[in-house]
Amino acid sequence: MKEFQLIEQFFRDKGQQRRDVHLGIGDDCALVQPAENKSIAISCDTLVENIHFLPTMPAHELGYKSVAVNLSDLAAMGADPAWMTLALTLPDVDNEWLAEFSQGLFEAADYYSVSLIGGDTTRGPRCINITIHGQVPTGKALTRSGAKIGDWIYVTGTLGDSALGLDILLGNKVVDAQYKEFLINRHYHPTPRILAGQALRSLATSAIDLSDGLYSDIKHVLKASNVGAIIDVNELPISTSLRESADVDEAISYALTGGEDYELLFTVPESQRGALDIALIHSGVKFVKIGQICAGDKLRLVSAGAPYELDINSFEHF
Repeated sequence: MKEFQLIEQFFRDKGQQRRDVHLGIGDDCALVQPAENKSIAISCDTLVENIHFLPTMPAHELGYKSVAVNLSDLAAMGADPAWMTLALTLPDVDNEWLAEFSQGLFEAADYYSVSLIGGDTTRGPRCINITIHGQVPTGKALTRSGAKIGDWIYVTGTLGDSALGLDILLGNKVVDAQYKEFLINRHYHPTPRILAGQALRSLATSAIDLSDGLYSDIKHVLKASNVGAIIDVNELPISTSLRESADVDEAISYALTGGEDYELLFTVPESQRGALDIALIHSGVKFVKIGQICAGDKLRLVSAGAPYELDINSFEHF
């Protein structure tokens, strides 16, 4: 099968057809029409086999996750998903694999109203690169640089599940059967917090999605905002599946350093705390307060008021 046949069969005219796409797949460039008074939010993620996903990962789940991890970046900016491009590198043309991959990809794209508007295919080691575009009201985008001393630190969902799910897949961890499916699904099927991000546009002072682990990612906020933070490890949201599959310190380590949760970490001033419940009620996600922004430039972990020591093992891209 040649490149254009592959595109025609598995990707062209599939999935969401948005009215703001004037010209999609099939030309040298796509043409889109941004909404009035909106800024364009653009993010790009690359997933490389044996680095970001296992060769045994089901193609459907890989297609879904490829979109979801990009959507998580839009969520962190409070953006509305719109368009994406796909650059797909494959060692060979496997029709069954491509059919399952494209099904998973469009499952995620359709759910979040994203149109595939272009891309590229080539031969080589399996690699998926997606560039995603969203729109956010001008001047309302969430960034990493707005946290202020005294702001409260929150996270959505639960933390550490994906990392434990990966350890199960790698054979590094054995857990009870009643928890195994949930944990692996959290690794394969992250949930981008799009609605939460949109609801936070007028409340949060900063935000970031947790892709490399809380301990690593929050430092990007602290550096950009020129502040420090105190995190109470006893307040970290830990699922029943993780809590029942690890001892206390191990569960805390997963929650702090485990990558690929794709939850949101955000900061909110005291004056806006009362509005949080109302703002996030329609997002369908729980959120908890885990700490506070403080003066300085350090991240401090505490437990029952005392310093908490952590064996650092957060994800690194290189």
